[in-house]
Amino acid sequence: MVKKLVDKFLYEDLSYKIRGCIFSVYNNLGFGHKEEVYQKSLAIEFEKEKIFFEKEKTLPIVYENKKVGYYKPDFIVENKMIIEIKAVEFMPKACETQLQYYLKGTGYKLGFVVNFGSKKLDIRRRVWSVDYQR
Repeated sequence: MVKKLVDKFLYEDLSYKIRGCIFSVYNNLGFGHKEEVYQKSLAIEFEKEKIFFEKEKTLPIVYENKKVGYYKPDFIVENKMIIEIKAVEFMPKACETQLQYYLKGTGYKLGFVVNFGSKKLDIRRRVWSVDYQR
């Protein structure tokens, strides 16, 4: 049973590399900075690891094949996943929910919402796909 779950881990290698970059930033800076500081630092880590990313790319939100709005995530990585950065003491569930709506509305399947603002680094991974629903 465990083997089957591991086989279905979406973008496993890329996720591992991204998490490494996130931990590197947190270990170097700690908590308490503004989101912008973490975003710039994470971009440096992505460049060091040769991870292709786009910062604050404008993505359309689509409803019934019509653009109904736009969203600018902190990062689109390898044109496969969304990364949202937060720097708050406590990350509310609403941040995860918002990420899931962004995934659903943009067609991306995987996203991380990362909170650098608390004493403990908080990385929440969300998937949106028919094959990966809970």
